Amino acid sequence: MAVRALRKIGDPVLRRRADVVELTDLASPGFDGLVEDMVDTMRAEGGIGIAAPQIGESLRVAVIAIEPTSSRYPHMSAFPLTLFVNPRVTVTDPGEQGFWEGCLSVPNLRGYVHRPRAIRVNFEDAEGRSQWIDAEGFLATVLQHELDHLDGVLFVDRVRDTTKLATVENYAKYWMSNATDPTEI
Repeated sequence: MAVRALRKIGDPVLRRRADVVELTDLASPGFDGLVEDMVDTMRAEGGIGIAAPQIGESLRVAVIAIEPTSSRYPHMSAFPLTLFVNPRVTVTDPGEQGFWEGCLSVPNLRGYVHRPRAIRVNFEDAEGRSQWIDAEGFLATVLQHELDHLDGVLFVDRVRDTTKLATVENYAKYWMSNATDPTEI
């Protein structure tokens, strides 16, 4: 359909809790168009996930896809394009892991974020059927990062040590080669 303008940090839509999607709305052309716009925008921007608030729609919807040919994430297993409607996260392993994160809505910034190691996400699919996925490691971080957007939370809110915030340029220059795990989202 269309690539939409990304909402950036400072835009109020990124800081509010998104509205629940009524399952009766899933069959509407408007909802299909929203999902297509999200996918188009995510791919155009080189992302692996996007939430509806990032394109100005305050709805509890996110899409995630890690392509098998991703040069940005060659260490990651592919993750098929998945639509998450009204997702709910349950921590299944509270042990922490840390990764460098970035965000389409927070341009030119990276930060080191600690998150739970494993989660379960319950959600509805495009037909309104209940689904769930268990994730651990980097995929758990990707899911938590994207689904945080639905609660008005950005990765910068989760950075504990602000000395581990860096521009993309300085991340590559000073941190990437020194990181024990140079993975970033």
